Amino acid sequence: MDGRDHFVVFDGVCKYYQMGETRIAAADHITFHIDEGEFCVIVGPSGAGKTTVLNMLGGMDVCDEGHIWLDGAEISAMNQRQLTGYRRHDVGFVFQFYNLVQNLTALENVELASEICRDPLPAAETLEHVGLGQRMANFPAQLSGGEQQRVSIARALAKNPKILLCDEPTGALDYNTGKQVLKLLQDTCRNTRRTVIVITHNSALTAMADRVIRIKSGQAVSNETNPNPTPVEQIEW
Repeated sequence: MDGRDHFVVFDGVCKYYQMGETRIAAADHITFHIDEGEFCVIVGPSGAGKTTVLNMLGGMDVCDEGHIWLDGAEISAMNQRQLTGYRRHDVGFVFQFYNLVQNLTALENVELASEICRDPLPAAETLEHVGLGQRMANFPAQLSGGEQQRVSIARALAKNPKILLCDEPTGALDYNTGKQVLKLLQDTCRNTRRTVIVITHNSALTAMADRVIRIKSGQAVSNETNPNPTPVEQIEW
């Protein structure tokens, strides 16, 4: 598969871990692609290799075999210095836990991320976009879990990244708050044409995606497009 044909390409990607005498393949010749502007859900059970895929695409881990491309650049050929620049400029991360700096306000947390980037979006405007215009001066301890996750999404978006990588972004949230956060991610994808990838074990969320990649035992067992994604408000689980 040519890395220039699609926005994201994994081509025969392997990642091995040594456990005593045994070599474990966390990624076992994974091949898939994602197109620009898609809302993609990568789904699979715990231990399937989803987070390994996200870490390699995000430049936090390197593959042992195969090739990884984003927007025509081969991530798998980058050295550590290049990977640092790639993580800093091209990728926005949203994790299950918010990782906010506790003694900085919501606005300062978002500004912190934008200071290291080439072409950041205005921090205050980004917080307005995620519905926190009235909470900019609040510290994380004064915000609910859902609000803290919105700050972490704003922080990721303020970097103006090419791609947003979300690892179980609703894992620490209650049902309704989780739905609101997923709607925010879906709307962000639609309104900005930014590529958003959500990793989850919850197969109900596949209905909201433009593309669904199923991972099992370190392999991509399917890669399907969904011509009619369901608004997340209409999904029950």
